[in-house]
Amino acid sequence: METIYVIMLKDAVTGFLEKELCSITLAKHDEYIVNLYAAETDDGLMLNIRLSTGRDVSDWEYDAIYDYYDPSALEENGVSLTEMTDDYNPVWLAALPFDEETAQQAVEKVLELHHTELVDVFETIKDKESEYSED
Repeated sequence: METIYVIMLKDAVTGFLEKELCSITLAKHDEYIVNLYAAETDDGLMLNIRLSTGRDVSDWEYDAIYDYYDPSALEENGVSLTEMTDDYNPVWLAALPFDEETAQQAVEKVLELHHTELVDVFETIKDKESEYSED
């Protein structure tokens, strides 16, 4: 199933969404998207994608996921990744330069890299509950 996302320009001061920049259609891994928008920064117009785990995680998994998540594959592809620790589940803010012509491919690439990393993380932490659980 495909999902259409509209990328809006978010005002840096008010936080309001001001205007539509483009729309993209995603068929894979969109369960990881919390939201996406573009915003003007000192580095120019940036596409911001808030990524999560695609499912609720248990308390012990929360820290383990952050501990084992390796952002290097995303960073090697020009994506700045920031942990957003104020959400119920792990969330990362992925930021990359916005280009309307390549927005679709850029988001698909970010989602694919994020998915691959999460698969590895969940496999790595599956037997680590005792290390993270408080007794």
